[in-house]
Amino acid sequence: MCLSVQQAYASLPESRDTDTITRMSQDQSPQPTLRDRLTTSCDWVGRATRRRLAIDRRGLAAFRISIGVLLLVDLLRRTRMFEAFYTDAGVLPREALFSDYSSIYSLHALSGEAWIQGLLFLVAGVFALALVCGYHTRIAAVVSWLLLISLHIRNPMILNAGDVLLRMLLFWSLFLPLGARWSVDAYRSEPDTHHSTTLASVATMAILLQILLMYVTNAIHKTRSDMWMGGEAVVHIFQADHLTILLGNTLAGHTMLLEGFTYAWMGLILLSPLLLLLTGIPRAAFTTLFVGMHLGMLVTLRIDLFPVVVVAGLLLFYPPVVWDWVATLATRLGIAEHLRSGLERLQMTLPDTSMKPSFFGQQNERETSVRSAVSTRGRVFFATVIPWLILVLVVLSNAEAVDYTEVPDPGDEVLDTIQSSQSWRMFAPNPTSTAQWLVVPGELADGSTVDALHEAEVDWDRPPNVDETYETSRERKYISNMRYAGNENHRSYFANHLCERWNSEHETELESVTVYGMSDRSGPYDDEPDIAEFTLIEYDCSGEFIQN
Repeated sequence: MCLSVQQAYASLPESRDTDTITRMSQDQSPQPTLRDRLTTSCDWVGRATRRRLAIDRRGLAAFRISIGVLLLVDLLRRTRMFEAFYTDAGVLPREALFSDYSSIYSLHALSGEAWIQGLLFLVAGVFALALVCGYHTRIAAVVSWLLLISLHIRNPMILNAGDVLLRMLLFWSLFLPLGARWSVDAYRSEPDTHHSTTLASVATMAILLQILLMYVTNAIHKTRSDMWMGGEAVVHIFQADHLTILLGNTLAGHTMLLEGFTYAWMGLILLSPLLLLLTGIPRAAFTTLFVGMHLGMLVTLRIDLFPVVVVAGLLLFYPPVVWDWVATLATRLGIAEHLRSGLERLQMTLPDTSMKPSFFGQQNERETSVRSAVSTRGRVFFATVIPWLILVLVVLSNAEAVDYTEVPDPGDEVLDTIQSSQSWRMFAPNPTSTAQWLVVPGELADGSTVDALHEAEVDWDRPPNVDETYETSRERKYISNMRYAGNENHRSYFANHLCERWNSEHETELESVTVYGMSDRSGPYDDEPDIAEFTLIEYDCSGEFIQN
């Protein structure tokens, strides 16, 4: 019994020591420090940010193909008024271009001959086609961007927001691996098995932010408008029937529906930051809402390729789950196999002009090391430093557009050089609601009068559909810009072009023209038109070229 008590007593201190040791062990276990918690938080933020700024490489391929096709379509559409807008026989001969614009660095301005312009159009088309196929993709993108800037500088009077966005998307794509998927370049290279499906870099951040900046800047402009905030803006836009086409002409009379569209669009662009904040299926669904709205614009408004350019940019927001579904569907339908066989035929047909290592001859180890170091630093500078610098300037440019700040003068020079200044005032702050057209009576040498613009009888009545009075949306944009105060010189260029065109095609010469700007000022709720006219210019066809 004593033994038992002693054993029990002896075991008590041992048990107490064990508990003490256990508590001491727990107390001495490392506790997360502030640095550890900050590191963990930073890692989480980094992963979350990377996920939102990442772009699926298949999305980049779809974007590349879309941009290449858009460049081709844009070139084809511009040929409809090729001579009028890009040659010395048109509305902006080089003499006028150099007189009105200070810095002209355009290949298209080297000559005013039509065949030179046609050759440049052909070269641009070839490189755009190379971009579609993913053949020497980086070179194709660089040349396409340079030729696009050159084309835009040749006639700034016909540019719109779609042109600005297209050249910016093409610029940011210079820093992205556009040819990593669905391209001749990818087919010729070794399988890309060590890279992830998505890519996150400064360039991916920049190109996604470019789309977002467009929406946010435009939303700020629109919030300063009573029409947009009151739900009447789209009603007024559809009243201006020089802008409406197809379904837009039918919807113009449904004011309640158009008011609903106004609120829906305002809601979307105010929530546009969700394009970046959301991920996965929610992001795909939200992106699709924007795609649907822009496709709606395509069949209702005459705003050229702007809606399709935005849709091409929105492809980059779709997450991998969408592209997985697209790949599965393409495989089931047999489309993937046809694409692979097509790329194989292209790969065998197109010459392989990539440089081999032997091109530089034999190199020792030191020369190889130096070349590798220089190449690495060059890639880092090109892929990181330049995009960061331009992105900061682009953000400042958008902030300046809404009066939040100003871009420093050196930054302005950089933006002007690469044609990257932005304002995004599409239909903002207050959209036009007046249908606008021209009447251009011209006096002939025999005393008769003719409409010098349409080469028909002079008609002062309001056209049933004003949009039909314009051959292209570029012509509508040009005439709209020409009517603005500050563009008086362009009125004389336009009148001079009409004189020369008529006199070169008719025996009876045109002696003078008067350009009248016509407007229907009736509101969307008015039953009768309210026609106003004002004289833009009275031009003597035998006078000096520039008349103010």
